[in-house]
Amino acid sequence: MRRAMWCTALRTALLPASAAIALTPLAWADTPPPAPPSAPAAPVPALARAWPVGVRPPVLRGWQPPATVYGPGHRGVDLAAPAGSPVRAVAPGRVLFAGRVAGRGVVSVRLTGTDLRTTYEPVRPSVVKGDEVGAGETVGAVEPNGSHCGPAACVHWGLRRGEAYLDPLTLLPPWLLAGGPSRLLPVTP
Repeated sequence: MRRAMWCTALRTALLPASAAIALTPLAWADTPPPAPPSAPAAPVPALARAWPVGVRPPVLRGWQPPATVYGPGHRGVDLAAPAGSPVRAVAPGRVLFAGRVAGRGVVSVRLTGTDLRTTYEPVRPSVVKGDEVGAGETVGAVEPNGSHCGPAACVHWGLRRGEAYLDPLTLLPPWLLAGGPSRLLPVTP
C-alpha cells in the first residue's frame, strides 16, 4: 500500500497530468509483454490416414487464412457430405471437446504425439471428452442443420496449432489426396 502511494505521488510530481492518467498501474498491468522473436512454424506432418467424410469428398470451400487475427477468411475446409454421414477422426488422438457451440455440434481431437488439434462441425457427437480415437474411427454424424454451406450439407474441418489456424489438407499424405494408394496392375504378355 505504501509503495503504491509513493508511486502515485512520484508520477504526479514528475509527469504532466495527461501522462499520469494514461500510465496508471492498471494500464501497466494490461500491457502484454513483448512477443518473443517468432521462430519458423513447424511443418504439419502428413499423418492423416482417412478423410473425415467419404473416400475423397469434394472440397466446397478451401482454406483461406485471414490477413489479421480477426480478419475475414476461412479457417478450415468445407467437405461435401450428406446429413447423417459418419464423420471420422483423420488420425489417432484424444477427444478434447464433444458438444455444442453456438447451436452447432462440434468435435475437437488432439492428435497423438503432436501439438495439433482437429475440429469437425456441424457434427452430432458419438464420443465424449477424454475418449481415445483411432484413425478412421467414427466421432459423430453430419447434422442436417448448422452448416454454412447453404442448402448443401457439409462438414467444416479445421486444424489448429495453439492459436494458429492451419490448412487441414496438409495432414493428408499425397496418396490420400489423390484418392488412395497406388495399385500395380499385372503385366500381361
